[in-house]
Amino acid sequence: MSDRVEDRVLDVEGLSVELDLPAGTLHAVSDVDLHVDRGETLCVVGESGCGKTITALSIMGLLPRKARMTARRLTLQGRDLLTMKRRELDSLRGDRMGMIFQDPMTSLNPVYTIGNQMEEIYIRHNKGGRKEARERAEHLLHKVGITAAKSRLGQYPHQLSGGLRQRVMIAMTLMCDPILIIADEPTTALDVTIQAQILRILAELQSEFRMALVLITHDLGVVARMADRVLVMYAGQVVETGTAEEVFNAPTHPYTQGLLDCIPIPGKTERGARLGSIPGIVPSLMGALEGCQFRNRCSYAFAACGAAPVALRDLAPGRSCRCLLEPSDSLANLKLKSAGVSA
Repeated sequence: MSDRVEDRVLDVEGLSVELDLPAGTLHAVSDVDLHVDRGETLCVVGESGCGKTITALSIMGLLPRKARMTARRLTLQGRDLLTMKRRELDSLRGDRMGMIFQDPMTSLNPVYTIGNQMEEIYIRHNKGGRKEARERAEHLLHKVGITAAKSRLGQYPHQLSGGLRQRVMIAMTLMCDPILIIADEPTTALDVTIQAQILRILAELQSEFRMALVLITHDLGVVARMADRVLVMYAGQVVETGTAEEVFNAPTHPYTQGLLDCIPIPGKTERGARLGSIPGIVPSLMGALEGCQFRNRCSYAFAACGAAPVALRDLAPGRSCRCLLEPSDSLANLKLKSAGVSA
C-alpha cells in the first residue's frame, strides 16, 4: 500500500444507503469508510446480506432509484463522484472504472455477440473505429486465456461455458484500461479449478496494469490468496480493517474470529474435527439501529454492547475495529466480561 496521494484511486468516507420499504426504512449500508490505492487489492468480506454488493453498486452509481445514498466523500483519483452529473458518471463507468459481476450470464446481452458487446464499450468511450475495437477485443481475450479468440468474438454468451463467460467479462472490463475494477464474487458460480484460473488471471492483469482492485467475496481462502488489505463487513457496517496478515493472524473483532474459526487449517485441523460456527442470524436492519449489531451472536457481549452505537475506532495506522473490547484482552478476560465480572 502506498502513502502517496497520487496513488490513491478510490476514497470513500461515511457512505450510507437507505431504502424505504412497506415495513419501514432499511439501513442497507451505514457509515462505510474505505480506500484503495493503485496496484492494491482490497478484499471486502462478510456473509450474505452484510452490504458488500450495495457498497459496490453505490460506488459505481448503479443503485436502484428508490435507494438513498449519502456520503461525506466519494472520489475517484480526486474527482468527486457525488457532485458529478449523470452524463459525466456514465463516461467514467466502463472507462476509468469497471465492475465484474457475479453471474456473467445475466450481465452479458444474450442477443448480441461477444465481439459486438466488447466493441461497443471501446467505441463508446474512445470514439475509435470498429477495426481498432475488434483488434483490442481479440488481444484481451488472448490475455485472459481464451484460445481461438477471433472465432469467439462471433459467438453468443449461451455458446460459452461459465468459465469462458467470466473471462469475457474480465476482458470486457479491461477494454478501456480502467484504473479501478470492482469484482463482485467473480468466482462463486464456478468450480474450484476454474476459480483458481480466474483468480490467477485477475492477479496477473492487476500486476501488469497496476489497477486498484476491490474484490468482494465471502471465501476467506480467496482473501488469503489475493488481499493486500481486508475490510470485514457485518450488518451493513465495517467491523474490522487491516492488512491480510493482521486480520488472519490477530483478528480483533469477535465476528472476524468466528469467520476464521469456521475454516479448517491445513496441518492443524484434525480429520473429522468439528469446525466452529457463529450461532444465531443477522439482525434486521429495519428502523433505528442501536448498540453493537453483533451482540446477540457474540460469546463475549456484555451490558454496554446494547447501549449506545459502537463506533469504528483506530487501533493503529490502517487498523480499526468496531468493538468495545480491547485487542489486548485475553480469552479469560473476555469470558469474565461476558459474565459481567471485572478482571
